[in-house]
Parts: sequence; structure tokens; C-alpha cells
Amino acid sequence: MPPRKFALTVDAVVFDGDKVLTIKRKNEPFQGMSALPGGFLDPGETLEQAVKRELHEETGIRALAAEFLGIYDTIDRDPRQRVISAAYLITSWSGMPIAADDAAEVGWSHFYEELAFDHNLIVTEAIPFRKSSKRINLLVTS
Repeated sequence: MPPRKFALTVDAVVFDGDKVLTIKRKNEPFQGMSALPGGFLDPGETLEQAVKRELHEETGIRALAAEFLGIYDTIDRDPRQRVISAAYLITSWSGMPIAADDAAEVGWSHFYEELAFDHNLIVTEAIPFRKSSKRINLLVTS
């Protein structure tokens, strides 16, 4: 039997009141749909490092603290291949959202909006913890 292959990804859940940070996907699959910021784990990084990197690359938001939410392994969550994702609640963050990397747009979505992959499930399971999420305003001087 050939070895089984799968990919490992991370997804970031960032709340601001009653909204969640989403990107509009620039590429397939689900091009043009809203999704949580996230992406593939790079060699040599932890899951938490990966979620902080992906969040910053796609949205410009810096995660100051992250809490593990869970593993999401719906069999057909990604049509490209078998993908297992580790989701994190970003409990402390700074910055203003700016779309970059794989994100065509970035913004704040209502919880009930349809998201790509199984991201609605991730958001639903994160909602009870949203009050622990907060924005930190950092004063940067040169």
C-alpha cells in the first residue's frame, strides 16, 4: 500500500465584536469566496508560528497571542487534496487589515456569512470564546 499523503494547514480566527476577520480568496479553490486567513505549514515552523505568519502575510494583522481551538479534518474540506487544519483563536492582535499575498480583499464579516472550506464550522465553534479576543493598539514611534 502506498504511503498516505495529506497536507497540514492553519486557520486564524480573529474577532472584533460581532464580526470575524475574513479574506476574499484570490486563487482556487473557492476563488472569490470569503475564508478565514490561513495556509500551509512551512517546514521548520510550529503550528502557532504558521498561523501568526499566515495571518500577517494575508491581512497585515500581527497576532500577539493565540489559543489553539482544534483540529478540523472534514474529509473533503479542500478539493485539491486531503487537508487537515489546526485552528487558532487570536486572542490579542494589533494592526489594520490590509489585503496581501493570497487575499484579494480583507475585511470583517458577520458570523452567518458563507465561508469557504469548513470555515463556518470553525467560526461557530470559536464564537463562545470571542470575548477573550482583543485588539491591542500599539503606538509605534521612530
